[in-house]
Amino acid sequence: VQGTGGSSAVSKCSAAARGYIHDRFLRLLAGRRRRRAPLIHRGYYIRARAVDHCVQDFLLKTQSLPRTQILSLGAGFDSLYFRLKDMGLLHHTVVYEVDFPNVACQKATLIKGMKELSALVGDTGEEGLGAITFSGGDYKLLGADLSELSELERILEEAGLNNEIPTLFIAEVVLTYMENPRSDALIQWAAEHFPQACFLLYEQVHPEDPFGRVMQQHFRQLNTALHSLVQYPDCEAQQRRFLGKGWTECSVMDMNEFFTCCIPEDEQQRVQTLEPFDEYEEWHLKCSHYFVLAASKGMEPPWTPLLPSVTVPRHAGPVGMAGSVPAAVCARLSGIPGLRRYGHHSVLIKPNVILTTGGFGEEDGQHCRMRNFHVLRKQAGYWEAVCVTQNIPDKRWGERLYHTVSCLSDTLALVVGGRTSPSSAGLGMLWLKFPTTCNDSGPDDVAAELVSLQPAAEAALLRWRHSTTEMTFKGEQYLFVYGGRSALEPVLGDWFFLHTPELSYTAIAVEGPVPESRHSHSACSWKGGVLIAGGLGAAEQPLGSVFFLRELDHGFRWETIETHPPLVPRYSHTAHVHEGKLLLVGGVWFHASSVPGVTVIDLMTGLCLDYVINVEHLEWPLMLHNHSSIFLPNEKELLVIGGGGNCFSFGTHLNPEPVLLSLSSIVVSH
Repeated sequence: VQGTGGSSAVSKCSAAARGYIHDRFLRLLAGRRRRRAPLIHRGYYIRARAVDHCVQDFLLKTQSLPRTQILSLGAGFDSLYFRLKDMGLLHHTVVYEVDFPNVACQKATLIKGMKELSALVGDTGEEGLGAITFSGGDYKLLGADLSELSELERILEEAGLNNEIPTLFIAEVVLTYMENPRSDALIQWAAEHFPQACFLLYEQVHPEDPFGRVMQQHFRQLNTALHSLVQYPDCEAQQRRFLGKGWTECSVMDMNEFFTCCIPEDEQQRVQTLEPFDEYEEWHLKCSHYFVLAASKGMEPPWTPLLPSVTVPRHAGPVGMAGSVPAAVCARLSGIPGLRRYGHHSVLIKPNVILTTGGFGEEDGQHCRMRNFHVLRKQAGYWEAVCVTQNIPDKRWGERLYHTVSCLSDTLALVVGGRTSPSSAGLGMLWLKFPTTCNDSGPDDVAAELVSLQPAAEAALLRWRHSTTEMTFKGEQYLFVYGGRSALEPVLGDWFFLHTPELSYTAIAVEGPVPESRHSHSACSWKGGVLIAGGLGAAEQPLGSVFFLRELDHGFRWETIETHPPLVPRYSHTAHVHEGKLLLVGGVWFHASSVPGVTVIDLMTGLCLDYVINVEHLEWPLMLHNHSSIFLPNEKELLVIGGGGNCFSFGTHLNPEPVLLSLSSIVVSH
């Protein structure tokens, strides 16, 4: 548990070095320096921002009072005191920090040894006495075990903590490491002994969904199990916990809501453009698994730092589920490493033959961008995997992620876009050619050829997280490329019609309200046109709109498909159309009480039904984002291939094997 403080200080320090947080004291306290990934930077940014937001609100609301105090529990190597002091916010506030005795001693030694720190405190030069490892005029650093409440109380009293003045308690990922009876006792003690008090809590939530299971496993391996989660698995349970332990006001938000509601738009944009970033799914999942809670009692006026500055439409209550869809692993496909990947693309190249290309995954025990193609074929009722060699003369395949593959015939497919790293430009188009002799067993090798277009046309298609959909106009075949993002544009809303097979750009008139720009949406062919659903919009907010690009005599028209109840906004899902119904599979939404399963939209009536995926027969967490899926209409099954991602600092989770979802109960033939 003591180790967690050091590693979080290093991560905060790295985030500060990249400009996420402005804090010159972190580097002095963190000791070692390491550069962390952009996803980690964002995670520690939102954590620091939530704590600062509440602390500064407390100081602002109490600035007219003669004296206040802050008690930081399990403070580790945090720089809060030095930051507040430097900003001139501690005119009448004393900060007390408590941590394990050896952590407090290490920190005291650091402060004494650094002019920049000791000068701010005004080091009295006195040796620390007993549990008080460092003492300045408005700063006391104490060594104590938080789970020994009577001992803690004695030490705080000795250090001069005053029960009669307004006090802010801070517990930033601390209480969850304690046994619940002990943390509950601490919460209740604070309410009972301090007539005017505020409590700020930041920690994890939602242990049982796929991301939550990976998160729990990570902390168990570190021997720092998260105890709170069993008894307090969601924000509502944490709120009831505080209200039941003597606190009179309590508000709570998960970090997606905090980022959207409490951080000004210009600051959101600043953070989103600090470094190349393309891990939206993992960022939003991390944010839905952490919350900030602000409780108070006896404060006049009541302390309410978590009032949204903007009102965001919230989905009240849990998403109603119309039923469930059973999931089962595919017999004979377990343990095939090449199928553990995300950001790839799978396409049916002929009945019972599926080609999977690209993505990031596992090969030879290593995590890497995937070069090998994989073919799945169905024989005698079973799917089996065949690894396919590529005749690719150079690295033009580029080991790409977030591309599309469109099958134009038995022997020809087109790869559009994709990327290697999010800081590099997107990749150009490729033809994939399968041998004409290719029988039902699928191709033995695939030849790739670069498609050369005019430079302007080529540049327009350098995008990823877009969609490419087959469509017809006046009886001719076209590919419709829509949306996505590029190295320069975080979200695109344009489109192109490519006449196949020669891929000439064709200008076709399109009327109607233009959908807002998006990436990571779904697109399906329907009635000669294209259905676009969901996606991530300009402000990194999931979208819940469904559009149909309908064919007219002289061109196309965008039409909105109204759904009722309204579709819960989502992105990074897959989609299929079957007999007038649009099926959306998986994805990421901000609705933390459940994860997206299969949503069925009746395209005639707009009726929208959500089905939960029953995973009781799977022995591992099923992450349904950045996956691919193939609809098998005869079997009324969906074959889900790959999916997963980097789960914040908790490790990479790749779905270990393909999964079959049985839709027979929800897709009824007419």
